[in-house]
Amino acid sequence: MQKTYELMVLLHPDLEIDVEAPISKVEGLVEAAGGKVTKRDNWGKKRLAYKDFAIYVYFEVQLDADKVSQLEQQILITEEVLRHLLVVHEENTPRKDAKKPEAEKKTEDTEEVTTEEGTK
Repeated sequence: MQKTYELMVLLHPDLEIDVEAPISKVEGLVEAAGGKVTKRDNWGKKRLAYKDFAIYVYFEVQLDADKVSQLEQQILITEEVLRHLLVVHEENTPRKDAKKPEAEKKTEDTEEVTTEEGTK
């Protein structure tokens, strides 16, 4: 069963002149792992905390869960990619705070504080 994943790839900033080649390479890696790129968004060149710049590219991919490690191993050895992050798309994961029954919701009790005035 294929799930939808979000893949963020940070490419080397020197590739800005021909950014389509490394993007196509990443798409090829997804397809080689049996997946399909459903969305691609090039966010452009942005400043990093640990290096000067990187080119951020966001992908939405459909991939079998057992092929995720294979894809990540291939991305790790791709020299154009500085960093990457692959997570399950939010629509696929149930939220813990989604529609709790009224009985489970905690009510906050307010404490009454009384003070006594003392005499000196």
